[in-house]
Formats: sequence, structure tokens, C-alpha cells
Amino acid sequence: MADTYLDLVSSTSGGKLARQLGLPAPVRLRRHGPGAPLVPGPVLVLGRGEEADRIAASLLGWDLDVRRHPEDVHRFGAVVLALTELAEPGELAEPALGLGAVLRTLAPGGRVVTVSRPAPGIGTGAASATPAAAEPVAPAVAAARQAVVGLLRSVAQELRGGATANGVLLAEGVAPEAPSVLGALRFLLSGRSAFVSGQFVTVGDDAGRLPDEWEAPLRGKVAAVTGAARGIGAQIARTLTEAGARVVVVDVPAAGEPLAALANELRAVALQLDVTDPRAGERVLGLARERFGRLDVVVHNAGITRDKLLANMDASRWSSVLAVNLESQLRMNEQLLAGEGLGEAPRIVCLASTSGVAGNRGQTNYAASKAGVIGMVAATAPLLAARGGTVNAVAPGFVETEMTARIPAARRQVARRLNSLQQGGLPEDVAQAVLFLASDAAGGVNGQTLRVCGQNLVGA
Repeated sequence: MADTYLDLVSSTSGGKLARQLGLPAPVRLRRHGPGAPLVPGPVLVLGRGEEADRIAASLLGWDLDVRRHPEDVHRFGAVVLALTELAEPGELAEPALGLGAVLRTLAPGGRVVTVSRPAPGIGTGAASATPAAAEPVAPAVAAARQAVVGLLRSVAQELRGGATANGVLLAEGVAPEAPSVLGALRFLLSGRSAFVSGQFVTVGDDAGRLPDEWEAPLRGKVAAVTGAARGIGAQIARTLTEAGARVVVVDVPAAGEPLAALANELRAVALQLDVTDPRAGERVLGLARERFGRLDVVVHNAGITRDKLLANMDASRWSSVLAVNLESQLRMNEQLLAGEGLGEAPRIVCLASTSGVAGNRGQTNYAASKAGVIGMVAATAPLLAARGGTVNAVAPGFVETEMTARIPAARRQVARRLNSLQQGGLPEDVAQAVLFLASDAAGGVNGQTLRVCGQNLVGA
């Protein structure tokens, strides 16, 4: 559903009026488009040390205009803070204040990205921020590293003009040139991460591979998407197809007509299937093997809501939501891993929700199911790693869909403004995050939950 307020303030007169009245003034986000530049201007790399120089060299390899000093540049497209070698909190002052000095020169839709290392044992919002067996570090080092989290998330709330701020965390021993470090960095710099802000992507190892074609990172891959007939699921299927994948689209028989239309549009294979079917995983894997020889990517998107205050909740509403949103994923994953036909480096991407992080009034069943997905992903990660694969989750915030269009108008407007970007996301924002996690460029990212929420101000 269109955001009429965004349309209004996007006009010259409407934007001026909003600023005069002190009202939110969201802007249209810089999203990915074929042929669009990676960033809307030169990239400034701040930070000292050999690894900072290596990060700058990697960016130069993408034919970007990379600067190590801000002189003579009036508008930066992005600022990258290379902070992997911080030894104590005082060392953060120079790059942080250097960032502050150039923030007003950041282009609309610009990006701020930190590249640092995690403080052991302290989460950042990802399901697994750092390996459990990480070597201990000195208190001063841990303090400096965790200070980056506070810096980054505060900067994300200060940015305007549709700009975002996110971070890449490198586990100990992971090199700045590791495939998934560069893959995450490119994703966060690009328009593909338009509705991701205040978040961190942790790279746990050197696994993964950069694509030969950045516009087709899934070329030759086979993917299955559940709940694909409409909304976010349909957009995920489109995005994976555009990225080169051959796709099996799955949805319930009642959605057979839109599912068939989507399959025809994408030249995909349609499977009418309820994911609560006891053999759902076997059937998806079997069809993919029959048509394409294997299955490389599975996206668990199917989900339902049955909202009621807990005091008014009955057993049917509770159990149906848990069955579709969580238990089906658990059972399907078990069948996929036990069966034959998964690719050499399988990728599983599960749809969670920010409701599973912060909770939501009237959604105890839904929030429980989505929080369960986050826990399932973290616990399943070692099983996928043993096969050279990964499992991660995407947790959308408020996204413009048929479901959110049914929310009463006043509540819908409030929900749109409760994030740093002051607007709702689009299905394509979720799909782009799924694409990143489904690609080999994220092969070193495992067991995590990436929030696509514009930095929700609650549960950010």
C-alpha cells in the first residue's frame, strides 16, 4: 500500500512544511537497480594500520573512487571506518571524530560502514556474534570493540537523507580480504541494503566465494521458496530468479492461481504444498532433484498470523501459528539434511521478524514463533557448517504488504515512522537481504539474524 505521507513530504512544498512543523521528513531510499553505481560518490576510508590500507585496496579493486583523507571532496558516497586493529578505547576518537567532520558531506542515500572485530561473548543483535570458543582478549580491547557498536548504532539514528550505517564484524583470524567480508561490505554499501540500518554482519570464517557476476550471484543455483504466491515470498522468488537461480515456488493449494501465475512469469516450477505436511521437506527436495538435479538454496518464507491478546488466545490460534511459522521449518530442515540432493554448499534462509526480537502486543503466538526461528537458526548453524553450508535468518520490521495494509490507518502511520528511516520497507528490501545470505558471498556468515527494519527504535 502506498505511503501517502512519504509521497507528500517528498514534494518540495510538503518537505518544507514538514520541516517547519518538526514532523518526520522521510525521503525515498536508494535501492538497487540494474546498472546503478555501487555508491553515489567517492568512498572515504578512515582508520590507521595495515588492515585499513588493505580494506582501501579492496575497494579500489571495485573501481571505486577511494580516498584516505577528506580534502577537496564536497560530497562522499560512503565512509568506511576500518577499526579491526583497535587496542584501547582512546584509539576510537580519531576515526569517530573524523567521521563526524564529514557526515554533513554524505550524499543522500549514502552509507557508513564500520569494519571491526567483535568483543567476545557480547551480542550485537546477531544470533551468534562471535564463536563460543573465541580466545579471550584484554579488557581494553573488548571495551574498544564494543564501543564501536554504540558508535555505529547512534550514528545510524543521526543520519538523514536516506543514509544508513551498518557494520561488518570479523572473527579472530578472518582477513579483511576474506570473501564474506568483501561480500558483506559490498552488500552494505549498495542499494540492496536500503532498509538495513544499525545492524552488524558477523563473518565467522574465510569460507565463501565472490561471484563472477555481481548481478547474477546465483547463476546455476537451484532455489526453493515457500509461501511464494504473493507478497514478500513472490518478491523473493523474483529476486532469486533475476540473480540467475532456477526456482521452485511453493504455496498452499488455496493459493494455486497466483502461484501458477508467478511460475509462468518466472519460468519456475510450482508446487502446491502446505508446509505443515509431514513430508513437506522430502517433497520439495524430491521435486527439485527431479527437475534440476539438486537443491542449493531453501528460503522458509511461509508464515501466518492469528493475532489476539493472550488473555483471549485459544489453543487453535496458538498452535496453528507455531505449526506454520516454526515447527514446519524444523521438520523440513531435518528432512532436507537427512535426504539426498542438497548442493555442495547448501544455503537455508529463514524468515523471522522483529516481533521475535522485541515482542508485539497482541502477537504472543507470532512473536514466540519468530523468536523460535532465531534460536533454531543459531542451533542449526553447526549442522550446515559440517556440510559446507550456512543457515541464517532475515527479520523484517514494518514492510508494505497486503497484510500490513489491513492494519488500521493511524496505527499503520505510527508503525512506519518508528525507525530511523521513518518509513516502511518494501518486499524487495527483504528479498535483497535473502539474496545476500543465499549467495556464496555470504559463505562465512552462519547462524545469524539480519534485521531489515530501518533500525526499529524499539528492539533495534
